[in-house]
Amino acid sequence: MINRIDQLFREKDREILSIYITAGYPELHDTGKVLKALQESGADMVEIGIPFSDPLADGPVIQRSSQLALQNGMTLDLLFNQLKEIRESVSIPLVMMGYLNPILQMGMERFLTRCRDTGIDGVIIPDLPPAEYETRYLDLFLSYGIYNSLLITPHTDDKRIARIAALSEGFLYLVAAASTTGARNSVGDQQRNYFQRLKEMNLPVPGLIGFGISNRPTFLTACEYASGAIIGSAFIEALGERNALTLEERVKSFMGEIRGNALT
Repeated sequence: MINRIDQLFREKDREILSIYITAGYPELHDTGKVLKALQESGADMVEIGIPFSDPLADGPVIQRSSQLALQNGMTLDLLFNQLKEIRESVSIPLVMMGYLNPILQMGMERFLTRCRDTGIDGVIIPDLPPAEYETRYLDLFLSYGIYNSLLITPHTDDKRIARIAALSEGFLYLVAAASTTGARNSVGDQQRNYFQRLKEMNLPVPGLIGFGISNRPTFLTACEYASGAIIGSAFIEALGERNALTLEERVKSFMGEIRGNALT
């Protein structure tokens, strides 16, 4: 059976929109509702963030959502239980994104087993070094059919980029700036040069640009250089707004702004 991530990139090679959510945010049992609303509103893929007490790569918005989710009572075990029947209603690719500590507490093999049984297609583990992944976990991931998408930054040299791309499955996470996550309103010349360098390398897996993609202009700029982009902080902010809109309406409104259409 073909991995859903591969299927997505075969069917669509531009303007792929992946949305990051924090599991258990805004409320403990909202994860499934948010996933369904995102699919209905045109998301191509969703990254489900595993809340962690010390999220080093994340900016204040995602840190705060992670803290609230933990306060709500979210755990990795509970998340898998919540997602047990998610494939009955959600068909788009789902990727787990989280730090190594909670995963190792569960046990890597048990984590991968539960990913497979839940219908998770891939994972992103920012603090798992590529060399350690290759020597300790690569064969395990392959045996369970779970893709691992690795990250590169503007400081990664060409030789290392090629090596990381060769290890990545599904897609390569192209970090837009050497900083924590967070919404930004524009893409600078330095970032454009970096994106262009990556584009000219013709890497073996497609790339998605993340960190700082927050609105339609930054999304479209990212799509000039990669297959698509990942939006996290801006979506988390929109989801957490206290207004008269329902959760589903907040998702729909945000997605309509990014896609450039008034979804009805």
